[in-house]
Amino acid sequence: RTEGGDVTTFAEVAQSKYVLLTTYTKDGRPKPTPVWGAPDGDILRIITDDGSWKTKRIRNTPRVTIQRCGVLGKPLGEPVDAIAHNLPDSETGDVYRAVVRRYWWHAWWFVPHSILRGGVDKVHSAIQVSPA
Repeated sequence: RTEGGDVTTFAEVAQSKYVLLTTYTKDGRPKPTPVWGAPDGDILRIITDDGSWKTKRIRNTPRVTIQRCGVLGKPLGEPVDAIAHNLPDSETGDVYRAVVRRYWWHAWWFVPHSILRGGVDKVHSAIQVSPA
């Protein structure tokens, strides 16, 4: 930890309730997005909308940062360098369930919303983030 108590390690950020994932455009511009994630050992698994811009940017540039943030995405602490990749569709359901377990208090709207939109595997993609 730094002198101010800011989170500085990947593991500490991954354990945070809310995480700001910053992906980068082809020309290097940062695109921060608050996400829901579930830590799994030394990785962070994230669920997002299928076809989201973050998945497209990760496909082009796997370098990302993660940092603690508030519920609305206000950065807290320092960013940590990481590497992200999109997981195959076959893993989306497992990541979705892990995220719902972690954020169960939001599941009352998240799960029905996913079902109404066509089902978990049809409307979501999974991302794995690892320490750089």
